[in-house]
Amino acid sequence: MNWQVMIDSLPRLLEGAWLTLELVFVSGVLGLMLAVPMAMARVSHRLWLRVLPWLHIYFFRGTPLLVQIYLVYYGLGQFEAVRESLLWPYLREAYWCAIIAFTLNTSAYTAEILRGALQAVPGGEVEAARALGMRPGTVWRRILLPRAFRIALPAYSNEVILMLKGSALASTITLMDLTGVARTIIARTYTPLELFLAAGVLYVVLAFLILGGFRLLEHRLSRHLRA
Repeated sequence: MNWQVMIDSLPRLLEGAWLTLELVFVSGVLGLMLAVPMAMARVSHRLWLRVLPWLHIYFFRGTPLLVQIYLVYYGLGQFEAVRESLLWPYLREAYWCAIIAFTLNTSAYTAEILRGALQAVPGGEVEAARALGMRPGTVWRRILLPRAFRIALPAYSNEVILMLKGSALASTITLMDLTGVARTIIARTYTPLELFLAAGVLYVVLAFLILGGFRLLEHRLSRHLRA
C-alpha cells in the first residue's frame, strides 16, 4: 500500500470532490424544480395532464443513467438544428451535458417520491382547509406541498445519495470529477488500489455530510412533533 501516493494526490482529489458536489447540487436543485410540477400533474384527475409526466418518468427510470448521459452528450450533436441553435455553445460542453442528464434523471425519481408524498397527505387536512374557504392554489401552497415535502424528505435524501454515487459516471465524458481525477492519476502512477480507496473514502465523507444536513433539516421541520 503506497500511502505517499494517496497523500500527494489528496489536493487533486479534493478538487474533483468539489466538482462532484457542484454537479449534484446544481442538478438536484434543477431536478427538484422540474419534479414539483410533474408530481402535481401526476396526482391530477385529468388524464391529459398525467400522460407527459408519466412518459418522462417511465423513460428516465427505465433506462440506465450512463445511456442517458451518452444520449445527451453524443446524441444531441447529431442534429443540425441543435448545432445551429443558441444553446449549442452549452450543449457541446461536457459539464452542461452532465447537468442536463443528471437533472432529467433525478427529476423523474423525485417526481415519483413527491407523488407518493402528496397522496399520503391526510385528506382531513385538505378538507379542513377547504372548509375554511381556502382557494385551490392556497391549499397547494400552504397545506399540500409543505406537508408533502416533510413526508418525502427521508426518501429524497436517499435519492440525493444515489445521485452522488451516480455522478461518478460524469468521468466517462471527460469531466474531472472525483472519479475522473482518480482515473487520471491512476493512468500515471499505476496505483489503482490506493487511488480508488482514497476516492471511496471521500465519497463516504460526502455522503455523511449530505445525510447529516438532511437529518438536521428533518429535525428542524419536525419540531412541532416534539414535546
